[in-house]
Amino acid sequence: MLFLGLDVGGANIKAALLKVEGRKPVRLEAASQYFPLWKAGREKLPKALRTVWLEVKPREEIAALALTMTAETSDIYQYKREGVVHVLECVEKVWRGVPLEVVEAGGRLIAAEEAECNPLRAASANWAASGWLVSRLLEEALLVDIGSTTTTIVPISGGKIKAKGETDLEKLSLGELVYTGALRTSVASIVEKLKVKGRPTRVSSEYFASTADVYLVLGEISEGDYTVETADGRGKTRLEALARLARTVCADLEMLGEKEVSSIAYQVAMRQVSLMAEALNQVFRSHWKQGWKRRLPVVVAGVKEGFLAEKAARKAGFHNIISIDKLLGFKISRILPAAASAFMAADRAVGGLNLEG
Repeated sequence: MLFLGLDVGGANIKAALLKVEGRKPVRLEAASQYFPLWKAGREKLPKALRTVWLEVKPREEIAALALTMTAETSDIYQYKREGVVHVLECVEKVWRGVPLEVVEAGGRLIAAEEAECNPLRAASANWAASGWLVSRLLEEALLVDIGSTTTTIVPISGGKIKAKGETDLEKLSLGELVYTGALRTSVASIVEKLKVKGRPTRVSSEYFASTADVYLVLGEISEGDYTVETADGRGKTRLEALARLARTVCADLEMLGEKEVSSIAYQVAMRQVSLMAEALNQVFRSHWKQGWKRRLPVVVAGVKEGFLAEKAARKAGFHNIISIDKLLGFKISRILPAAASAFMAADRAVGGLNLEG
């Protein structure tokens, strides 16, 4: 049996095709496409969905499709409910005839008709799919998923999701969502000042460089991992990334040199990791006593096998850190909500998946 998990974001569309034999997951195929919805326009969403579909198009019939989304947060929609309904309409159009279910904030799958009637229950519920999957694997854990744009933190206790927020608004106040990520975040949103040539220097508030430039310069990601567009429309080489970072303090590479600009990248990275660690500790304190910190599993996911999530967890003082790929036995780190949605659909269809081993 085949199950498709789909995560329709405002910047990326991700899909996971899961094959199950009996009650055992045996294979997972993934696809991802950078799709800036606010630029491309809502009318192009069906075409983008078909493109992703062609990457994983199976020869066998799909038993069910499980959908989750964050695209409704895009400012191309006036209201979130409008965005949810539009995404649903597009998915139903592309996968006409395939049974469709939608992840809702309570961590369960609901019918598409119910999601259309209660669209805010389906809005930005991708964290619930990810949390559900981790809760099937561990009784106590803290999930940290750092994607291109955002950081998601989900507490798991007693084998259940214990997140206190349901909406993005609530999660931002609780530390369960931090709007900072590994690729698309503007440097100016992370730091106000940098030490340049020994002096504290204010940063330009323009969108001159992103975190993708930071981590490319530092060697944490490759050009292949740089899957988003650049701030200046130029290429994705290390030299071009250095030039963009120099521009954040209204300079250029000739004025500063590679060593000084690399120092800028390091300072931005350290500040971003600290911001993430702060949120991790905020969520941790809401659910566990300090004595849990050394032994509580922190499950990391996101861009480049969750490298940034691991850094944040270590900065926050956690010791028991494990990647979702190692925990589950499938490479799903970069597409976790899509893959988790597929696992949810399969689990429901077969009456409980066997996830051991």
